[in-house]
Amino acid sequence: MGREPSDAEARRTAPPVICYPPETLPAPDLSVYARALEDARVVDRVRVPPRDAATFRVPAGHLFRIVSVEGPQVGDLNLWAADDLSERFYSGKTRALHGTHVSTGDQLWSCFPHLRPMATIVADSLDWYGIDGDGGSVHDVIGTRCDPYTAQLLSGAQYHHCCHSNLTRALAAEMGVSVAEAEPHVHDVLNVFMCTGFTRDTGQYFMKASPVRPGDALTLWAEIDVLGALSACPGGDCGQAHSSDMAHCHPLDVEILAPSKEVPGWAPPARNGYDGSHGA
Repeated sequence: MGREPSDAEARRTAPPVICYPPETLPAPDLSVYARALEDARVVDRVRVPPRDAATFRVPAGHLFRIVSVEGPQVGDLNLWAADDLSERFYSGKTRALHGTHVSTGDQLWSCFPHLRPMATIVADSLDWYGIDGDGGSVHDVIGTRCDPYTAQLLSGAQYHHCCHSNLTRALAAEMGVSVAEAEPHVHDVLNVFMCTGFTRDTGQYFMKASPVRPGDALTLWAEIDVLGALSACPGGDCGQAHSSDMAHCHPLDVEILAPSKEVPGWAPPARNGYDGSHGA
């Protein structure tokens, strides 16, 4: 262990600087989305079974709503551009721009070189939760997704219903390809409804029982044509177990909603304007 220098306290108390000041981000006009949501109608509904995943497609300028049904349940969300799987949700950059947890007004950004909003959160029935006394909050972009490789590493378990596995099988079925071909496209997720944070003493990622209840929903506006996949996590509300057949699990619904009329002032976002002609 290194010897503490005489100016250690001064070094520790250097003021924090926000890396990406949010006031420089283009701010979505939430009133536009609110008006579209008022009279939008459900045109499709996908039921995601417990400990499984399902895919769905949302045209640009439509909404999709992830709904808790029957009991408290968290879900792992992947998003891709519907016509190009190489453009996918970038949880790390979304975290850098919006923080560790997202809610109304935050956007889900795609990977390089596209770096544009894929979806905007327009309503969140759990936005009342805030940050609790443990430092926990809801809808995180810090967890990667439960996966069979980490389960094998930590416990020697051959578990086949981790969210990574569920998402991989669902994407393979959607695209008509093998699981091996689909797996590289599965990526770090938005943990919908999951309550998480970092412990203050060790900095470890923790989960606790989600506050979600039947009827709670997260509603997003599709900024581009998206293909989505949602896994109903085998941890249930993640209050006790992770990747377990012992947890009480419930289905989730994904509702696709169409606005009743054209939304004035909205257009799909262009891909990022960075000129890479001189090299990335």
